[in-house]
Amino acid sequence: MKTINQKEYQSRRNNLLSNMKDNSILLIAGEKEKVRNNDVNYVFRQNSDFWYFSGIAEPNAILVLLKKDSKKYILFIQEKKVEEEVWTGYRIGAEKAESYYLADEAYSNNEKEKLSKLIFDCENIYYNLGSSKDLDQIIQNGLDNFKRTKSRTGTPNPMIIDPSVLIDSMRLIKSKNEVDMIEQAINITEKGFIEAIKLSSKFEYEFEIQGIMEKEFRMSGSKRNGYPSIVASGKNACILHYIDNDQKFSHGDLLLIDAGSEWDYYSADVTRTWPINGKFTSDQKEIYEIVLEANINAINECKVGNTISDPHTVALKNLISGLRHLKILKESEDEIIDKKLYFPFYMHSTSHWLGIDVHDSGKYRDNNENPTKFEDGMVLTIEPGLYFGDMAQNITKKYENIGIRIEDDILITKSGPKNLTNKIPKSVVDLEKLAE
Repeated sequence: MKTINQKEYQSRRNNLLSNMKDNSILLIAGEKEKVRNNDVNYVFRQNSDFWYFSGIAEPNAILVLLKKDSKKYILFIQEKKVEEEVWTGYRIGAEKAESYYLADEAYSNNEKEKLSKLIFDCENIYYNLGSSKDLDQIIQNGLDNFKRTKSRTGTPNPMIIDPSVLIDSMRLIKSKNEVDMIEQAINITEKGFIEAIKLSSKFEYEFEIQGIMEKEFRMSGSKRNGYPSIVASGKNACILHYIDNDQKFSHGDLLLIDAGSEWDYYSADVTRTWPINGKFTSDQKEIYEIVLEANINAINECKVGNTISDPHTVALKNLISGLRHLKILKESEDEIIDKKLYFPFYMHSTSHWLGIDVHDSGKYRDNNENPTKFEDGMVLTIEPGLYFGDMAQNITKKYENIGIRIEDDILITKSGPKNLTNKIPKSVVDLEKLAE
């Protein structure tokens, strides 16, 4: 199956270098391994920015982009030690890193003095302070030394610049290869959802359905999920980030699953809600159709030139209209919006960016607080919902504990929105047919 190759990572680095100031250096620390308990680590996942520019999954690495007389890509990476590799796996090592990862130079990550010299030979340091204790210390020590040795000469301290403005704008627009990775993650996620919907009536517990779904993820080659799966039956569906997934089903429950597999670090993010026994009650169906209409109409707003508030506004008005139709809310639309009377039933946003992170990098407003306009190549979620949990007071008993969300992944294109998750059933008819 397709993955992103080193040529694309190289192209990203070159684009970033072109937007950096002259006589500058950019630093991104790779992730460290984290202790889970005693001498056992959590499964390693690379820092997302580091991965975006390198495709390197090794821990304890540092990526350096240098823009001085020439432009260079420099890696600081783990030493190759057979006595450690026998425990933790093979390493590329500095010697092979240049050819394997297309680096101009590569060194052991123990060469702190070399790294410090590179940093303080530059006027501008692109670095996210607080992202790495080791780099924070190197930079602080370097600045202290700089003050002592250069203050008498009138040489100003290097300027530290947050690189996120440059990086976020790049990550926000997906290349064709990135879209392919997201689509592969979605294709795998589709398999999991189909099996979960088909088999939910045959089992009794949330975790059993989670197992069925995630088995499909693993069997299809996805190493991990994009985020912890939400498998919520009945009232649990009213808990937005419910992940216990340990409750027994009750007769007539709806099941809400919010899940996504990951492929080559890119994530899917899908939510579907359906009746475990294969048949919506009339009350469940009423609520479901309201949410579905909001989902469809919000997707239609995902057009070049619009902003993330446009699908949210449309979804919110649809949901409010539905709540008024059911006489759950009786005030005017304007009053409901002004006083946020909808909030106990719909308390989250309709969309977020999607990519290497499930809530992907990218600003929703620019430095002047103007909303970010949709452009060709952006990917986002559309996920309206209605929840009748503990926050929903004074409602008819028949609606109590119903929680419904429908989430799709949308690619912005010049010709209009492309629903990447449209093969995962979401109509009442299709869900009932599959779940029966």
